[in-house]
Amino acid sequence: MTANHPFSCAVLVLIGLTALTAQAETSQTAPPDGLLRPALRSFEITTGTQQLTGPYSSWRHQTVHGVLEQGDHVLQGELSNKNEYDTGGTFLGLTDTVTLDDNKFASLSVGVGDGAFYLPRYRLDGFLYNKWLPKQNFVSSLGVGYYDAPDGHVDLSISLGGAWYFEQPIVLEGGVRFNRSNPGGVMTHQQFIAASYNPDSRNAWSARVAWGSEGYLPVALNTNLVNFNSQEASLAWHRRINQNWGASISINHYRNPTFERSGVDIGLSRHFD
Repeated sequence: MTANHPFSCAVLVLIGLTALTAQAETSQTAPPDGLLRPALRSFEITTGTQQLTGPYSSWRHQTVHGVLEQGDHVLQGELSNKNEYDTGGTFLGLTDTVTLDDNKFASLSVGVGDGAFYLPRYRLDGFLYNKWLPKQNFVSSLGVGYYDAPDGHVDLSISLGGAWYFEQPIVLEGGVRFNRSNPGGVMTHQQFIAASYNPDSRNAWSARVAWGSEGYLPVALNTNLVNFNSQEASLAWHRRINQNWGASISINHYRNPTFERSGVDIGLSRHFD
């Protein structure tokens, strides 16, 4: 199942590229304490368009994403207004990432759609993270997911991943997600690698590549592509304009045996450090 959902630092870039994206949206990664951290409070407004080949019309979206840190919890919310396959839809997602101890933290995400055939009726994703090495700069992740689609198909997934935070302003991340889709017991898996680079305090670059197989992809009401291979790549630049404001731009390309999709997103963010 593929869904595209959308700066204070590299972790938000990675979250934006790896959370609520890809086949059933893959992982979220937060950094160890003392490394790159999101602002205590921030929100970002993004808009974008996607051009599809074949008989499919272009996509559009407008999304608001917010971050609020409260004690041991980092709360994130997303509200996205979409138009895909000439059908409007709205998605709401909430995530709570909580620190468990000095080495562990966890996240729980819930998302609901408004009934549009390409959005979930509801989805749940949970991840457990562990910091390793003397400097706690390697973070492993284990996640499970549940996706209930309006057409009645259900995805169950298990995700494994890791992120390495170098002393230089570089983060490397990789992961794999194994998925079972029903009806049909369709077994698929996708892999991704991602990198984030902060050359200075005002700029962050990130790139992501994903490839593998997908179970169900709705392309029209009661019409799905089933059990096929796909590839996706994206590149993003986030710029901190001043203490309070930032801007972003990202480009992406996706392809499967039936169609290709290319798009661009632009965003404006407000930070309350």
